[in-house]
Amino acid sequence: MPAISPNKPYRVGRSKTGLGLFATKPIKKGTKIVRYFGPLLDCRKKKDDAIENKYLFQLNNRWTIDGSVRENIARYINHACRPNAESDVRPRKRKVYIRAIKKIEPGEEINYDYGTDYFKEYLKPIGCKCDACEKKRKKKRAEARAERLRLKEKAERKAKKKAEKLAKERAELRAKAKQKAKLNGKANGVHLNGNSLNGNSLNGHGATSATGKVLAAKPGIPVRARGGQVVEISAPAPATIANAASPAGLPN
Repeated sequence: MPAISPNKPYRVGRSKTGLGLFATKPIKKGTKIVRYFGPLLDCRKKKDDAIENKYLFQLNNRWTIDGSVRENIARYINHACRPNAESDVRPRKRKVYIRAIKKIEPGEEINYDYGTDYFKEYLKPIGCKCDACEKKRKKKRAEARAERLRLKEKAERKAKKKAEKLAKERAELRAKAKQKAKLNGKANGVHLNGNSLNGNSLNGHGATSATGKVLAAKPGIPVRARGGQVVEISAPAPATIANAASPAGLPN
């Protein structure tokens, strides 16, 4: 790490992205903080044009500053999408200064916008880690968490509503089944023409077997039990018309 004069209002220190340049004294808006310097490369020369590193600072179409040398303290200044400093480019003098665009407090990191081309090539693939982008990412993460929570609560309400509907339908089915069973029980014991079924006589006649079943007797046919079973007794044969008409003791 290069030595820095104590009179300078900055120091090199640890940053979120590695090393960074931090203010050690209050820096007023418009103050030239540090010069960005290094060997000048002539882009018209193949040798110079072939040099590639992330510290190249282009002045114009021809001249580029190679700021990879350790003496270039400005190379430690990190990019920020909402910076507190900016690059003051002077192509004719082939110089670049980093100038404060707002008041910078002691301990605050100094930063400036590297430009669109650098951002797309080096920062976008890995994600910018400046404070503005970090806040944006935190906001997006918070919004995503809130959206997941909202969807979860919506799903839970939907599931609860479905469960309540299903429980209500089951209760209605049980009530209908109970009502149906009750009606069937009443139908089994209902009276027919004033005479009950299943255990009582039909039209005033009937007999109960040993098993408890009721046998309906035919009119004029007596019924009695024998050996625990119900049997029918045959009715006497009706008298012939001749026997019924002839007086007793007279031949036919």
